[in-house]
Amino acid sequence: MVSANSSPSLLEVVCRLHNEYKSKTPQKLKIVDAYLGYIMLTGIIQFVYCCLVGTFPFNSFLSGFISTVASFILGVCLRIQSNPQNTAVFKDITVERAFADFIFAHCVLHLVVLNFIG
Repeated sequence: MVSANSSPSLLEVVCRLHNEYKSKTPQKLKIVDAYLGYIMLTGIIQFVYCCLVGTFPFNSFLSGFISTVASFILGVCLRIQSNPQNTAVFKDITVERAFADFIFAHCVLHLVVLNFIG
């Protein structure tokens, strides 16, 4: 496989990372990761659209982009709080409480975004 003098190739590292992710990551975290990927893709598409077409309704672009960034941050917070490896850090926060905080913060975020679009 890998000799003592050489380091592993990039392909080997990526394959090992993928295999360990598939085998050791709980299903709930995989769902949160899929959500984070979707939000990141949405933000990238919005930014590329802004670069190609322009920012004529600037408030609309700004509120949409801020919404994707804030949604990504809230999703990362949910993933950190619901990760079983972090139970020592978040002793008083259950997974249900973390999800309720996530939903509440999303409701507040989208009220602010709708108000900013105006």
